[in-house]
Amino acid sequence: MNAFKSSWSFRAPALVKYALAATISIASMAASAQTIVMSSTTSTEQSGLFSHLLPAFKAASGIDIKVVALGTGQALDMARRGDADVVFVHDQVAEEKFVTEGFGIKRLPVMYNDFVLIGPKADPAGTKGNDIVAAMKKVATANAPFISRGDKSGTHAAELRFWKMTDTDANKGTGYKECGCGMGPALNIGSSAGGYVLADRGTWLNFKNRGDLVVLVEGDKRLFNQYGVMLESAVKHPQVKTADGLKFVDWVTGPAGQAAIAGYKIGGEQLFFPNASK
Repeated sequence: MNAFKSSWSFRAPALVKYALAATISIASMAASAQTIVMSSTTSTEQSGLFSHLLPAFKAASGIDIKVVALGTGQALDMARRGDADVVFVHDQVAEEKFVTEGFGIKRLPVMYNDFVLIGPKADPAGTKGNDIVAAMKKVATANAPFISRGDKSGTHAAELRFWKMTDTDANKGTGYKECGCGMGPALNIGSSAGGYVLADRGTWLNFKNRGDLVVLVEGDKRLFNQYGVMLESAVKHPQVKTADGLKFVDWVTGPAGQAAIAGYKIGGEQLFFPNASK
């Protein structure tokens, strides 16, 4: 009897520890089943939109979303590797290519805002107006500091399109620098260097370290900035959480998600405009 008690007392802590570990493991698996990964852009993250949007989605669905904020090109590459369940980005040409390659399931429009050219209030290159191509040509001609994200993001892709429209594409001026960074850091560099930066309006409105920077060019129809959402293909990557990912896609393009997007404002100014139904 004593031997039995001794043997049990020896094994009990180990059994309790094992049972506890198993319980934690099961709980973790249950929790992970209610979490999906979304690869997205730095603009949606740094504008503060997701801090407003995702709690509303969780309240409606019980699903958490882990956001990995990258440039659009990197966000799409992450999804190509099967490391995301949903993609939420803003480079329509690249998005459609992603779907054509079989990695994404039907690109859906979600919302839009616009790009703006930010620069020093004194505007030494004389860019102010509503013609983005003429403005960037003036920046190059003046050899003014221009901070490019240089990160294959949707903003960078738009910038490259605008440069291509000028006859200075091969020579952007001695002030042109690529930071290989997100929108917020690019604006920080622009603020400290007194440089010009192409930015999405959402991040600009949420940006606090403006220094002497102001919006100089806006209103050009070429500055339109459309965002799209796609579900990762389970054919390419069977491990993706299709059902939970689809719940987010349906929600963000549906009435509740679109209303939540429209309701996000800073200083009374709306940052993004829902257009999933258009």
